[in-house]
Order: sequence, then C-alpha cells, then structure tokens
Amino acid sequence: MASQEPRHVDEHEADLRIVGLGKTFVSPEDPSEGVVAVDDVNLSFRKGQLVTLLGPSGCGKTTLLRMIAGFEEPTAGDIFFGSARVNELAPNRRDAAMVFQSYAIFPHLDVFDNIAFGLRLKHLDRRTIQDRVDTVAGLVGLEGMTKRPPSQLSGGQQQRVALARCIVMEPRLLLFDEPLSNLDAKLRDQMRVEIRDLQQRLGITSVYVTHDQVEAMALSDVVVVMNAGRVEQVGNPIEVYARPASRFVADFIGKANFLEGRALDGTAIEVAGVRVDVPNGVPHPAGSAVTAVVRPEALTLHQTGGGSLRGRVARTAFLGSLGEVVVDVPGQGSWLIDVPNAAEVGLPGVDDEVGVTPSARSVHVLPA
Repeated sequence: MASQEPRHVDEHEADLRIVGLGKTFVSPEDPSEGVVAVDDVNLSFRKGQLVTLLGPSGCGKTTLLRMIAGFEEPTAGDIFFGSARVNELAPNRRDAAMVFQSYAIFPHLDVFDNIAFGLRLKHLDRRTIQDRVDTVAGLVGLEGMTKRPPSQLSGGQQQRVALARCIVMEPRLLLFDEPLSNLDAKLRDQMRVEIRDLQQRLGITSVYVTHDQVEAMALSDVVVVMNAGRVEQVGNPIEVYARPASRFVADFIGKANFLEGRALDGTAIEVAGVRVDVPNGVPHPAGSAVTAVVRPEALTLHQTGGGSLRGRVARTAFLGSLGEVVVDVPGQGSWLIDVPNAAEVGLPGVDDEVGVTPSARSVHVLPA
C-alpha cells in the first residue's frame, strides 16, 4: 500500500513533520545490495499529540524513531521539528529526549544524580538543578526516593527515573522505544496510564514505538500502523480499529472475522447467500467480490434459533468477563464470536447448530 499523506495537519501547524523519509541498510560485503527498512514515509503531527508507531517486528517503526532522534541517518527524505529541518543535527542538538527499553540509567548514581545528569551537562546552576529535579521527581512519583541507588528500585521505579531524566530537560519532542516491554502485565497497565496522564499534563509532542495493540489503543491520539517499512494507515484508535484500511491492519489490530461475499449495491453485500446491510457504504461496483471485516464483539450468537446465518460450534472458551465461541459458517470458514456475561447466559456445546447475526453498523468493507 502506498504511504499515506499527512492528514488534517497543515505544515505550518506541524510540530513534527516527516517528508518522503526512507532508510536502506546496505550490505558491507556487497554495496549493490540493500534492505529497505523505511520506505517513503510521510507523516505530520500537531503539538501535544501522542503518536504511536505500531507494527510487527521488522516493520521499520524503530528505525523510523531512531531517524527522528538522530541515531540513524536517512537515505532519503527530510525531518522537520516545526519549520526547522533537523537531518544534519546530532541527537544532542535536536531538542528531543528518548526513553529507552532498557532504562539506561547509571547504576553508580543515585536517583537525583541520574535525573540531573543532562542538566549538569548544560552547566545549569545548582539551585536550578535542585528545583527542576525536585519538581520532576514529584511529577513521576519519586518523592522521597532521590537518594536511593538504582539497585534499591523496582522495575517500575527505574522506568520512572528514565522518564524523569528525559522530562527534566524540557524537550520539544519525547520519544519512547518500547519502554514498558520489561515490566510485568499489571505494572505495564499502571505505567501506560501514568505516561499518558503525564504527557497530557505537560503537553509534549511524543512518539511511542510498540508492537502491543492494546498499549497503542490506550495511549494514543494518533496510531500509525506500519508494515514492511511503509505506512498502512494513520488514524485515531477508533478509526484504525473500526475502519481498517487494509486486511493487514484489520488482522493486526485486535481480532477480526473476514466475510467473503459480493457487492449488491452501495449499501449492502451478500454473504453466504444472505443480504447484509452496510450503512457505512460499499466502495465497490455491484457484482464485484468484496471482503468485509467484523469484530468478534459485533457478532451476535443465537443459541436457541434465529440469526441471519447458520453454523456449527467448533470450540468454546470461558474467559471470565466474556466467552469466546468459534463457529464454522459454510462457505466462510471459522468466525470468532464474543459472548458477554457468559457466566450468566452460558455457552453452547461443541457441534451445536447456532445462528449468527452481524451488527450492520460494525461491518466494514475493505477497499480494493
């Protein structure tokens, strides 16, 4: 898919603008061969937005982040912070700070000195350093811990030190390279809430790299879905989840069922011989083959008759807050259906015949 153009952001409004950016890693053994890591990326974001670069391993998201930071040199294109082109600027001159996956805090320095490290390199006076470190320590929940060595901190507290060390520099741009991947699940949930809250309070434009779809949905103003070095879709979390631009996006973001059918007209498709209305529109001529996406929560399971489509239960799973039922639908393969409040309503048995009805407003027909 062609890289999407920046949406809704005029270049004069953009705090970060990426134009035709590319990166090819050339083999040292054979300079004629290279691996394209980032391919013709165009993006533009307003001040204060938190932008997530989301995609599988090897999609180019970390390389893109490192080019923004200045750790990798582009082979094509330009990077602008506001109106200033920063391609040739060294990382320490870009007014950006990065929170690394490995924390990268100094084990021989206490919390205060870790946070103050960059300020001392700027030769600020002692009182200014003290005030700024105290303020930031309070913001990230490290009050009363500034004299502790890193060895006495939990993983979450060490991540707060890494975050504070960046924030205290008051950067124009805050960059995150999968900063929560070393934390356990419960702490990840807590830290992403804290990061989002802090970023909103400070109003710092931020770019966040992750392969975790839930993390991207929870944190972001804008999600950039990448695949094989290119941008597949740019949008807010609801847009990329409910109206994916490609089969890849639909399959990568959450769980998806794919309905194969044909277009009847501009507002309906036929699936397994059944008309399914699509109020959001069908971008295909009548009679053409189409693929539609419907999420598991947008399919209703009928255990005692009814339903516009029929199938047989292949397997079930009780997950507490909901149940998951896989139904084999003739001509369509297997569909995953979420059953809310499964403890009360119960789940069907394997090989039971059931009905399935898609919510028309949640059926999204993919573009060609």
